[in-house]
Amino acid sequence: MSEGARRDGRRGRTAALWATGASGVLVLLLGLPWTARGRLPEPVATHWSGTHPDGSMSLTAAALAPACAWAVAVAAGAVARRRGGEQARPWAAAGLAFWGVLLTGAQLSIVSANLDRASWQEARPLGAEVALILAAAVGAGLAAWRLARRGAPGPRAVTAADGPRLELPDGQRAVWLSRAANPWLGLLAAVTGLGAAGSALAGFAGLGGLAWAIAAPLAVVAVAGAVCSSVRARVTEQGLTVAFGPFGRPSRHWAPEEIASARSEHRTPAQVGGWGYRLSGLGTTVMLRRGECLVVRPRKGADFAVSVDDAERGAALLNAVTAHRNDTPAPPT
Repeated sequence: MSEGARRDGRRGRTAALWATGASGVLVLLLGLPWTARGRLPEPVATHWSGTHPDGSMSLTAAALAPACAWAVAVAAGAVARRRGGEQARPWAAAGLAFWGVLLTGAQLSIVSANLDRASWQEARPLGAEVALILAAAVGAGLAAWRLARRGAPGPRAVTAADGPRLELPDGQRAVWLSRAANPWLGLLAAVTGLGAAGSALAGFAGLGGLAWAIAAPLAVVAVAGAVCSSVRARVTEQGLTVAFGPFGRPSRHWAPEEIASARSEHRTPAQVGGWGYRLSGLGTTVMLRRGECLVVRPRKGADFAVSVDDAERGAALLNAVTAHRNDTPAPPT
């Protein structure tokens, strides 16, 4: 696949994730008051002086106002990304995450404070939850900024020639790094995560115990999808490290003395039983896309394979590191 095709693929996946996140927040902002409309006064309290309500809006306006603010934030983020390019992506992601959490938290607080009240003047006081929402919004912004920076294309190089086993001069260090991602697993994680968040928010707002029964399995699927949606493989003189998910956790590490050999091998989802983290007769395979895989044969246990680009070069460097470590005499005792 050409570099241009890879770049276009990344842009398409990013656009899909942005659209999913923006749509999910919009659904929550409009859906929370609409779902609870039978238990809310008309109008509803929307502004507090200290801890007591002193302003109100109609239920329709209370639903549309944050939705419009969110639409403006999404448009501003899109313009920033278009004009600023890759350098603006982390800041645009941080801004969207901040405003998405802040607006959703505020909407949840408004619905919860007005729930089962006869009039907006009787709305429940707001206190510590305001600080918690603000802290959550700041945390979400920082997390999104970090994830967007990690998602940027990284280096992938070695300091020696291609081949099944690289010849490394004494004292020379080499590093090989490769990434792979499955946009569909990432999209699944985003959609189910939004569903879990919406169900949890509904549960917190007192909209029914069924919400928690829905939130739990959706959260499990979201976490599993996020962990299996991307992978990074890194070969250094310390061996091989394979990190999963956007935060690089969990991870697996093999020291050079634990590896018998490494190779590049073509594998398909049909061979290993599907997508994600698979166990089969071929051993363990992290299958994010069909094609070239880095396959490691440990000295103990079954083979481990991960579908990443440039696997042949990674295997060659890993074999060189393993041979060098195994050939080095032990220090005298």
